[in-house]
Amino acid sequence: MEQDTYTNLLINETSPYLLQHSHNPVDWYPWSEEAFDKARNENKLVIISIGYAACHWCHVMEHESFEDTTVANLMNQYFVSIKIDREERPDIDQVYIEAVQLMNGNAGWPLNCIVLPDGRPIYGGTYFRKSDWMHVLRSLHNTYVKEPQRMHEFAGKMMQSLDASSANRNAGNESLTKQKLKEIVVAWERGFDPVHGGDGNAPKFPMPNSQEFLLHYASSNGNSEIMKQVELSLDKMAAGGIYDQIGGGFARYSVDAKWKVPHFEKMLYDNGQLISLYSKAYVKTGNDRYKEVVYETIDFIDRELSGKNGNFFCSLDADSEGVEGKFYLWTESDFDRIFADRSRLLKQYFGVGKEGKWEGSNILLIPEELSLFCQAHKLDLELFRSEIEAAKKVLLARRSERIRPGLDDKTLTSWNALMLNGLLDAYSAFGENQFLDLAIRNAGFLKKWMIASDYRVMRNYKNGKISINGFLDDYSFLTEACFKLYNATLNHQWLSDAQGLIEYTLEHFYDEKSGLFYYTSDLDPKLITRKQELSDNVIPSSNSAMARNLYMASLYFGNSEYFDLSQQMLSQVSASIGGGGKYFSNWLQLMLLFTEGSREIVVVGANAQAYINKLNQQQEHNILITGSTGPSDISIFRNRFVDGETLIYCCENRVCQQPFRKVEDALNWMGSF
Repeated sequence: MEQDTYTNLLINETSPYLLQHSHNPVDWYPWSEEAFDKARNENKLVIISIGYAACHWCHVMEHESFEDTTVANLMNQYFVSIKIDREERPDIDQVYIEAVQLMNGNAGWPLNCIVLPDGRPIYGGTYFRKSDWMHVLRSLHNTYVKEPQRMHEFAGKMMQSLDASSANRNAGNESLTKQKLKEIVVAWERGFDPVHGGDGNAPKFPMPNSQEFLLHYASSNGNSEIMKQVELSLDKMAAGGIYDQIGGGFARYSVDAKWKVPHFEKMLYDNGQLISLYSKAYVKTGNDRYKEVVYETIDFIDRELSGKNGNFFCSLDADSEGVEGKFYLWTESDFDRIFADRSRLLKQYFGVGKEGKWEGSNILLIPEELSLFCQAHKLDLELFRSEIEAAKKVLLARRSERIRPGLDDKTLTSWNALMLNGLLDAYSAFGENQFLDLAIRNAGFLKKWMIASDYRVMRNYKNGKISINGFLDDYSFLTEACFKLYNATLNHQWLSDAQGLIEYTLEHFYDEKSGLFYYTSDLDPKLITRKQELSDNVIPSSNSAMARNLYMASLYFGNSEYFDLSQQMLSQVSASIGGGGKYFSNWLQLMLLFTEGSREIVVVGANAQAYINKLNQQQEHNILITGSTGPSDISIFRNRFVDGETLIYCCENRVCQQPFRKVEDALNWMGSF
């Protein structure tokens, strides 16, 4: 029987990942009470299978097992099977991936966790070959029939471990000092890769927030060695195969330590953060390659991950035509056919036939920096730069004729907010109006579709349909974006929105006992445990982002309760950091602010926006640059407007100098730090 003759309950979902499985012979359920009711009524174990649309090994397991009728019959007979898109439901994913980590010491996707009818986990793993998967299922079913009490006892112990892991994370209360920050960074430095940048292990992830902290730390402390390490990391990533050399945008990670071979999926959240990182690095270094990366990556987002309503899509698949990376690979004969007599030189520049060789084709990369390449080959730099740009356009046009990787065209609020922040950081660095236009369009979409009048936020959007209540990261990254939108536009509504989101989050997510925020709202149906997301990873944790928002809000609104809560959250987590700095990098950015003290440049008057735009060209991470074109009751602007003047107030720890009238004087004040 052909696969497309089957239809299961996933057909009613909007997630592209779930829809991919809607014609499997497995009787998949979406996450629902109905699925667990069936399991309880029929006394069956539950398979919770979690993945995402761009996941290569998720596709492999689907093809090998979930499309196979023999496997499906086994699953349907003895289990209730639930399929989950981890990007839509990170709350479920974080519970069961932690359970599998506790069981096995590691976890990833596809994630397959077997649970009792009440949701408590008893077994789990990642990718299983067909034969192994069938063996596991038969064994678990037989044990459940013959020794159910054994499974219940194990589930009870597992729940104790899950609950204890949450409690242990919240233990600790340390003072925030420059010395502690230095000790964390010194421990972190031992893991640097001094040859290729980043950390020394493979696979190697960009970790943009980690690099951003190191950039800021190096700048604040005049640490030239760490600054060199950051620049090395950014240079090597931009030159490697992890970066799409002709189309812009970064893949999710490199399978090797040299950034050469990417896992070819492209994620919105990575690219939004990397746009921020390279923009801020450009402000520090003036490196034109960083500017080029920002512009090319935004072009990629606009071209390939943008919806018609101003929304951004989630990802591009690693696979096309069932082959990982096929869309992005080139042969020597491709270059010979396209470029004829200039082929040899262009192949050398892009590493084709030598450095870029991989599995019979080539990954385009830049083995030698452009100016050095031109020196070695006695080429005019500007003429060859123009030739490279023309060649990239030709290659991009040729590539567009290929069968494209799959697109996950759902929209997630938190990922859109990360991209929105990236666009606003790029606008701050370069003053490019196109970036601000894209940002405002996206912000308009989010306000229309994802934010209710009471500031309740929704998680997902697809074809006019929203269905999932927002999580803490949706609120955290949106709030950050609202502050940046204000500084880019001086529209006071964005400050009102930032405060409204913070107050809603305090009401529905805050835990008085721990002094931290839950990942889920108190309006959501309860899972087997309620988690708090604390560790920063490829995306900053929602708690660290909210703590930084509270710090920022305390400056704008003069609210000491926001300030104290932010400080309390950081103090609560700081004891857990130890030598794991890269997994607390966003917390460390907040620690930088607390240990250095607050500094603000507040521009008030008709020319405020123009002055702010000039100041942003030299922006420091530890100085808030903001302003207002007119009088305002918001604390940071109150009683500072003078009709007919544009005044620049420079303040440190809430002590302000006499206002300046010239931007140059404010820039000199910034330079003193």
